[in-house]
Amino acid sequence: MADSIVCLPIEAAAPLPRRSRQARIVWGSRVVTVGGDAPVRVQSMTNTDTLDAIGTAIQVKELAIAGSEMVRITVNTPEAAQQVPYIREQLDRMGMDVPLIGDFHYNGHRLLTEVPACAEALSKYRINPGNVGKGDKHDRQFGQMIEAAMRWNKPVRIGVNWGSLDQELLANLMDINSARPEPWDARSVMYEALVTSAIDSARLAESMGMNGDQIILSCKVSGVQDLISVYRELARRSDHALHLGLTEAGMGTKGTAASAVALGILLQEGIGDTIRVSLTPQPGESRTQEVLIASEILQALGLRSFVPSVTACPGCGRTTSTTFQELAKQIDDFLREQMPVWRNKYPGVEKLKVAVMGCIVNGPGESKHADIGISLPGTGEAPAAPVFIDGEKALTLRGENIATEFHQIVENYIEKRFGRADVTEPA
Repeated sequence: MADSIVCLPIEAAAPLPRRSRQARIVWGSRVVTVGGDAPVRVQSMTNTDTLDAIGTAIQVKELAIAGSEMVRITVNTPEAAQQVPYIREQLDRMGMDVPLIGDFHYNGHRLLTEVPACAEALSKYRINPGNVGKGDKHDRQFGQMIEAAMRWNKPVRIGVNWGSLDQELLANLMDINSARPEPWDARSVMYEALVTSAIDSARLAESMGMNGDQIILSCKVSGVQDLISVYRELARRSDHALHLGLTEAGMGTKGTAASAVALGILLQEGIGDTIRVSLTPQPGESRTQEVLIASEILQALGLRSFVPSVTACPGCGRTTSTTFQELAKQIDDFLREQMPVWRNKYPGVEKLKVAVMGCIVNGPGESKHADIGISLPGTGEAPAAPVFIDGEKALTLRGENIATEFHQIVENYIEKRFGRADVTEPA
């Protein structure tokens, strides 16, 4: 029967190539590229009061250590703008060279003009075209921000948001729509307003002399299907680098799931160059959670590798013991905690795959697919745990110290495989 089946080879799925041009974020001697063939970058934003320069710098550091490659801070008052150089100075003292992005609304034209030290210290400006002024003030105040960006050689993100959409533009598009023989529905007009606002603003900036390679666009909404529709159209009509993210994604599992679905679909289609998961933290939860989720989305798609991955079974009636759960968490926590040191000490360790399995059904097979894996005994199985290294059974652990012994085996494997003789410990 099998010989009579005509089969074609099944190709592994891969995201489509991105089509945007490349932007450059420069500060000091450091350059981060965005778009083109550069990696999709992870971005986050502080929720500290920018007037608290020390507290803001500490949170920026925490976000950067968690994996955020750019961090945005609120710049909303002259006093906040005056603190930006001190925040940059504190970060430099801590050895954190993460770029700072200034988030401007309503008065950004004044702040960037009147506090030049702020304009210079930032690495990028976020401009919301819906919040730069109304009527004849709109283009003039937008222009002042673009002039500041060109003066200090800073890229900008023109970030449209449906919660603060340019109402004059929307009203104009509504009038045009009402004159159509077959008018669009209101949601389609809103989509068009978002995309038009971003593209027209980019054209205005370019008409003033700004290099298009220094412009990043975003059109943020809070609905998954809305985001997909808007960004597909934005990518079709523009080749600027794009920043992705659901605005106000929500809390916990809701915000995580919605962001993963929306961003995953678009990234798979080759749309998106930087991402942020705008997650509302749970009470007492670290701000870094949004960075971890963004990193996991990129890693799950195979676009980036940030930390070693730990495969673990969900458990069933065969796995009444919690040993495999505890060991999986212990290994996962350990790998994440060590990554800030290991990035330099063990180049390539972020691609390590570890399996911690709970019974004989899939345990040995899954462990063979990992770089290093263990199959713990399930209910009724002999109290033995085979360990597989690079696809081959290496040894079997028994007794009360299986978890501790496997932990040490993982550390030894990392040192042997990823250790470099030319890497020295920091002073």
